[in-house]
Amino acid sequence: MQNPVTGRDTKIIMKIIIDKIASVTKHCQLPSEVELSEKVLSAEGAVLCVHVLNEKKVYNKLELVTGRLATVQKGDIIAVALGSRSALKGYVGSVPKRIGKGDIIQLLNLGGVAGVLESANLTEVGRAFDLEVLGAVLRNDKIVNIKDYAVYSPQNGLDNATPLILISGTCMDSGKTTVACEIIKFANRAGYRVHAAKMAGVAALRDTENMSDHGAKLTTSFLDAGLPSTVGAEISLQCTKGAINYLSKGNPHFIIIELGDGIYGEYGVSAILEDREIGENILCHIGCAHDPVGALGLTDYGEKIGNPFHIISGPATDNSVGIKFIEKNCGIPGINVFNKPEKYLPIIEKRLKNGKN
Repeated sequence: MQNPVTGRDTKIIMKIIIDKIASVTKHCQLPSEVELSEKVLSAEGAVLCVHVLNEKKVYNKLELVTGRLATVQKGDIIAVALGSRSALKGYVGSVPKRIGKGDIIQLLNLGGVAGVLESANLTEVGRAFDLEVLGAVLRNDKIVNIKDYAVYSPQNGLDNATPLILISGTCMDSGKTTVACEIIKFANRAGYRVHAAKMAGVAALRDTENMSDHGAKLTTSFLDAGLPSTVGAEISLQCTKGAINYLSKGNPHFIIIELGDGIYGEYGVSAILEDREIGENILCHIGCAHDPVGALGLTDYGEKIGNPFHIISGPATDNSVGIKFIEKNCGIPGINVFNKPEKYLPIIEKRLKNGKN
């Protein structure tokens, strides 16, 4: 309903200067001074200005739109976006059912996704930052939402057959990004044009920026589809297909897709891996596991869904004990990304040459 005095859909309560603008709002291109609305919509992706109420000594950084990390301090005014997170080693939280000026929410990740905290792995990340809602950010009399600035849209099908290298794992922090970056580096040196994506998880720039730094010519993530996270299987799958179509337009030799979290997490990884259309385009599937049991679990899962793993990496391959176990019990190579990073590309090239066989 419009305000009868101003004719606006929302009423400006104040202008405010933001101290730190979170990377989740990157495509909104917010200025340092913004207008705030007295009306705050409880909607995924809605951009809010908040006031930080406490100090922290661990997990106390905010990723800015530049990709740099800045220390968050009590009293900071920051721009965040509402979203959900469901991290085994971090925070669990969701978009509140209702929200208004003065309400308290929490910062759920370093990318600036905020919501109502439901659970936390305190040994890993400590108590969350409490955030007082100052108001919703306005632009042209409309509440800003990151969905309105999407680079591509989630889609139901693939437009092409670009070869895919999928990297999935047992859970977060299992070495997936490192493996992706090393493959990109060696493929780039060999003259391949590689595009890359980080799909499934909660929004931040650091993984795609890392991929770009290692030679990926074009990168994307679900953030570019206007999503603060991919909690929910259907949206994760549709977002991945949209990303593949977007990345394929540059005619890469192959696309590397890192799937965040783990195969049984809450971010829709299993829906991606079990999709037949995506499966038909997989050139190589690499799994990252923390231990031999995890490696065996990955390969059993891959065989079960008809999307087998071709290489196992991660901490399970840190020495010869794990590698021997993998080769004997999983029947595929175990390659440590730090000790033998050059071994990935020859396997990928062989499969590319022989038609994935």
